Amino acid sequence: MHPCGRALRDPLRLIAAGTSVEFNALQPTAESKTVTVHRFEETIGGRAYHIEVTPVSNRWRAQLCRVPGVPTAMMPFYGQTPDEAARELTNWLTLAHRRQTAAPVATTPAR
Repeated sequence: MHPCGRALRDPLRLIAAGTSVEFNALQPTAESKTVTVHRFEETIGGRAYHIEVTPVSNRWRAQLCRVPGVPTAMMPFYGQTPDEAARELTNWLTLAHRRQTAAPVATTPAR
């Protein structure tokens, strides 16, 4: 247990004597893996979407690129190829954009 009363992961720990955080970068090991990432950019409804596709087991996972510090709740889409996975996500975004633009705009009645 850490002197501050919390158990923290080894690479990130609080220094009890000061008010700083220490970060120990992990060094690459012989077990490090190289991951293939396919990147796509699609414009849907005038907005640019950046899509990343990575291998997962025997299929490919497409998801929107994450902006540092901005959480995303977008579920990933899967396909047998990187193109298919990206196309599934693009199709869903297109459908969502169509529904958004087709929704009636609420107006306040005049008095």
